[in-house]
Amino acid sequence: MSTTKSSNITFHGANVTQAEREGILGQKGAVVWLTGLSASGKSTIARRAEQLLLARGVTVYVLDGDNVRFGLNKDLGFSPADRTENIRRIGEVAKLFAEACTITLTAFISPYRADRDAARAIMPAGTFVECLVEASVEVCEGRDPKGLYKKARAGQIPEFTGISAPYEAPAAPELVLRTADLTVDQAAEALIAHLIEKGFIAA
Repeated sequence: MSTTKSSNITFHGANVTQAEREGILGQKGAVVWLTGLSASGKSTIARRAEQLLLARGVTVYVLDGDNVRFGLNKDLGFSPADRTENIRRIGEVAKLFAEACTITLTAFISPYRADRDAARAIMPAGTFVECLVEASVEVCEGRDPKGLYKKARAGQIPEFTGISAPYEAPAAPELVLRTADLTVDQAAEALIAHLIEKGFIAA
């Protein structure tokens, strides 16, 4: 567990209440944590849902696994320890977005339950939606848009989730999207319907 190394710091609270933010923006902050195997459809669904939500006037942003590793987490690899730190940092960023009343869609394999549970634990109560983007290894490997499964099978990518590293599926996710049975639009609309049902955004 990470500890604060700096001792001469003070937390500064906001002058704007959460209720004031929600009233002005007309929405509540939420973190939809899309988890699943590589090529299960996480980023594709998140990007489409982002488009549809923006068209509805909703403030929304996608935190994508690959993109974050170009900047914030460019110093991390794919060892278990680095994967944990990757998710810890993303959790902290997502928390800030949620506090700002933004619908935040995160698209990360995030293979370990403990890491996802840790992300949930730091979020404002009731704002974390764990979404399993479900597809079998066979389905994902058949898609393989980046050629990663082929490289993993050839031994070129060590610790590849689903092949040479484990994936721990959520035990009780708030939402399950089975992408072998859904179009991208159907999956994105199901995600949005969940946000409406839970009162994060207006119908």
